[in-house]
Amino acid sequence: MPVIVVGADTRLGEAVVDALAGRDGEIRAFVSDPEAARSLKARGIKTALGDVSDGSHVGGAACNCFGAVLIGQAAVDERERSFADDPAAVAEAWAEGLADAGVHRAIWVVSDPRIVPGTPHAVEVAVVDATASPATISAEVRRLDDAATL
Repeated sequence: MPVIVVGADTRLGEAVVDALAGRDGEIRAFVSDPEAARSLKARGIKTALGDVSDGSHVGGAACNCFGAVLIGQAAVDERERSFADDPAAVAEAWAEGLADAGVHRAIWVVSDPRIVPGTPHAVEVAVVDATASPATISAEVRRLDDAATL
């Protein structure tokens, strides 16, 4: 089933993409770094380049995806955001975009779970602690992505 990784141009996002690349099914990446987009495309990964604070950009890239992995670092790092700077507002924009796209499953990878919107915008929601090692996080995201239900 198709899955999109929002923030695939972060260290954790790269690790998650690598972990998911070994499974059957389409992987998409949402990034704001043009160099990361070129690198991901060269690997055969469908890649969208846009503003991570624009929920409509995220939602458009997530159309027809079953799941989404949301890397919270992309909501708090130094990248430019035109629509929202507050991490909670960025997370809310992601959730709204995913809801508009009909995404069924959202896996949030965050160090501060308070940025995850309080009202689930997807049928299934899981939160993964971003303070663990990238290998541990990637393995957990892969396990959740493979699970029948969260």
